[in-house]
Amino acid sequence: MPRQAGFTLVELVIVIVLLGIVATISVQFVALSTRGALDVSSRQQRALQSVVISEQITREVREAFPLSVRSNGQCLEWLPIIAATSYEVLTTGPDFDEVSIVPFGRAISADARLVVYGYGSAESDLYGSENPGPVSPGIEALAADSDMVTLSQDHRFRERSPQKRLYVVDGPVSLCQIGPWLYRFSDYARSESQQTANSLNGSANRTREVMSANLVANSFDLKVVPPSLRRAAVVNFGFELVNEDGNETTKVSQEVQIRNAP
Repeated sequence: MPRQAGFTLVELVIVIVLLGIVATISVQFVALSTRGALDVSSRQQRALQSVVISEQITREVREAFPLSVRSNGQCLEWLPIIAATSYEVLTTGPDFDEVSIVPFGRAISADARLVVYGYGSAESDLYGSENPGPVSPGIEALAADSDMVTLSQDHRFRERSPQKRLYVVDGPVSLCQIGPWLYRFSDYARSESQQTANSLNGSANRTREVMSANLVANSFDLKVVPPSLRRAAVVNFGFELVNEDGNETTKVSQEVQIRNAP
């Protein structure tokens, strides 16, 4: 009889086993490669997020009136500068409600406040309503070419600026961490004592914006070095972002210098 060509059962079993081993190795290789790509993508996403958050905080803090920056360990608070110019004559009697200025070159909305100098005043004076003091009450709306600012009520400025600098500041702004969230609070009332994160978060009379939702608990670290006549204010802040699965974090630390111009 003619001989028939073919495979034995043993040979088929060996081939199937070898194919199974190759398939297992291939699946593991693809899985590890995919996991590595996902990890790299997650790190890049956190790195980009940290850059965006740091840059946003840095830009805002650099626009703060230097003497107004303060921290209570929970929140960073400051008064944003809207505009700056030079004054010709500060408030004088009998009404003490007008300031002669070099025009700002831009319109200023009502209820903003004027700040003159302030060195030697207590930090709380910038957030309070002391008269005389470095911060005026709210002003009336101002046209871009106006050379006179009218205050909503009488005020006397306690100091004079050596360079006759005049600043317009808006309402206070705070950055606070609550759980994994980093919030930006604005449109709330000034207070001589800095408010806590919980008091700001629980208030209805404020605007709350989310800056991040994946911070490690209590990782928002703050340090403020007040300015002096010889050096600028320095703000150090740091935070730690966590991955969605909670297994990997990214730490961020930034220093911001706020220039002085008394």
